[in-house]
Amino acid sequence: MQLGTRWTSGDEPPRAVPAALRRGIEAVDATIPADALGQPRPRWTLTWLEGKPIAELDTGVIVTLDEDGEPVARHDPDDGFA
Repeated sequence: MQLGTRWTSGDEPPRAVPAALRRGIEAVDATIPADALGQPRPRWTLTWLEGKPIAELDTGVIVTLDEDGEPVARHDPDDGFA
């Protein structure tokens, strides 16, 4: 696994994030309130596994690309969040 980069949700993703993955990230970001009870926004982490990009939000949401190169968002059931 190659470590990529981190950024705050709602901010512009780094250039290293592929365009298709950006669409999935932006869709998830659109569901996060701008000011969730005064809490800081969660942060994304971009990593690469076997040459494929994976974006994971601190809340356990994971965005990957399917076989057709389309973004897929899911929630990690082992992240400790309900």
